[in-house]
Amino acid sequence: MTWPRSGPAPRVPSPGVPEAPTPGSVAPGQVTLRAYSRADAAPTLAVFLAAVTGTASAHYSPEQIAAWSAPAERNLDSWQAARTRLDTLVAVLDGAIAGFSDVDAHGYIDMMFVAPRFGRRGVASALLAELEHRARAAGTAELSVHASLTARPFFERHGFLVLEERHPVLRGVHLTNFRMLKPL
Repeated sequence: MTWPRSGPAPRVPSPGVPEAPTPGSVAPGQVTLRAYSRADAAPTLAVFLAAVTGTASAHYSPEQIAAWSAPAERNLDSWQAARTRLDTLVAVLDGAIAGFSDVDAHGYIDMMFVAPRFGRRGVASALLAELEHRARAAGTAELSVHASLTARPFFERHGFLVLEERHPVLRGVHLTNFRMLKPL
């Protein structure tokens, strides 16, 4: 996702006007997507923890947040193995990992998290668009997700329907989420 420069000759930048990015570069504020790599383990885990303890804390109690995030139980080796197994997609914005997501062969989105400082900047939408593209290309008939109270409105805006409200128990604590589906 780059912005090609238009016009036959290089332009001289005007003072105070941002110059168009050169081919292969990324415009400031533009989300780029790429495959997960081993070096992304710590940054994506940090995004997950920040999203759960920050963004989701508006909808869940401290006890629920602690059970969901469980930072003391997280380790980079198991996180790395899961992200690799699930063919995770990473979103980069302004040179930093802003979010990540994945979709399996059946169209199930296991994780979709955006760092709070990058919220409402198109990161999740860019990730979801790519997941939809991948699922369609693989011939998947639908996308599904167990969306949190926080994520439900995002998925609804993108055409997902709530099939049921769920109440899973995680580390002995009851949570609420929604089984959602989007036909492709």
